[in-house]
Amino acid sequence: MNTPVLNSQAAYEAQAAFVAELATRLHVYGTSAQRLEGAVEAVAHRLGLDCEVFSNPTGIILSFADPVRGQQNGITRVIRLAPGDQNLGRLAATDAIAEDVLAGKLDLESGFAALRALDRPPHRRADVLTALSFGLSAAAVAGLLSTGWADVITSAAIGTLIGVLYVLGAGRPRLAEGLEAIAALIATLLAAAVATFIEPLSLKTVIVASLIVLMPGLMLTNAVSELSSQQLVSGTARFAGALMILMKLTFGTVAAMQVVRLLGWVPQEAVPHPLTWQAEGAALLVGAYAFAVLFRASSRDYPLVMASVVLGYALTRLGGEVLGLASDNFAGGAFFAGMGVAVVSNAYGRWFNRPGALIRVPGIILLVPGSVGFRSLNFVMERDVFLGLDTAFALLSALIALVAGLLFGNLILPSRRNL
Repeated sequence: MNTPVLNSQAAYEAQAAFVAELATRLHVYGTSAQRLEGAVEAVAHRLGLDCEVFSNPTGIILSFADPVRGQQNGITRVIRLAPGDQNLGRLAATDAIAEDVLAGKLDLESGFAALRALDRPPHRRADVLTALSFGLSAAAVAGLLSTGWADVITSAAIGTLIGVLYVLGAGRPRLAEGLEAIAALIATLLAAAVATFIEPLSLKTVIVASLIVLMPGLMLTNAVSELSSQQLVSGTARFAGALMILMKLTFGTVAAMQVVRLLGWVPQEAVPHPLTWQAEGAALLVGAYAFAVLFRASSRDYPLVMASVVLGYALTRLGGEVLGLASDNFAGGAFFAGMGVAVVSNAYGRWFNRPGALIRVPGIILLVPGSVGFRSLNFVMERDVFLGLDTAFALLSALIALVAGLLFGNLILPSRRNL
């Protein structure tokens, strides 16, 4: 027969194991450091645990105080993890499991098993849909940048090819490490070939649109958000990771342009032919669907995620054009949109008791300035340092405006949830 001490120790270990598994899931599904630490500490507190959490982009350290012998004799878990990727469907499922455990609908053992069950491999259909969504998002961004139909079609074709490379790289570590440079090289060569031999293109726009999913705009935004929350280690590491991705993309593009010059190709620049407002609206809806797929939202949340993408874009246009906040860049519009998205996402989290990330992440995806950083490094690599610095300042102003908007939105309507 178990003694009370042994029963208490077993319960303590089960609680610590559940919290550690919860922290791992949140990290893997792309939660920023300050939100992860806040969520884990809140769950641990409600379970009666004294837990200290340290999160960074490549791991988590959890320290649990022993309820009988104190902090010095507790459990410490050091978990090494790869940087997380956005998975809104599993993030919502993780949140629901944690709520069920706290409400007593699931015991700790069942909750732990439910979290582990989320690690099911993706179906082949999901991989195909992911690859196609790369192409759809590229076409949508090209359309929203007011280019012609030739640019949209070319961007879609190149984006789909990059999506295939992305899916193949998931099981091939060496390919995954160099994916950004390879994708940028292929995108630039193919766009230059089309512009030289088939149809004039807005070359830089097509390249940016084709690579838009690989741009680390959301990573840069999360990094600045973490720094503003005094998560200095995590924010600095994430910012460095984003810069490395930008460097790989830039290197691939510059290398491809050198090959184009060696081959004697002369890409023809297209005369801009802006699409109609109907085409722009269609591009926005296509892009919203593509991002719902790429963020791996559950099917029930597709309408919500798509509406959030449209909301963020509409608020940017409203702030930039109607309210006159844009001036010479889109920083004013980004501030207004970030504030609006934060308020709506916090309201959703309060009223529906679900993660506000389902609105917040897709709501800012068209606002994050990853392409601006890519262009800045391109100018520097082409030895146009002054233009590169000017573009870099535009990147910083956009990042600051967006993060400030999110912070002000949290002040207007504070969130009751960390996710």
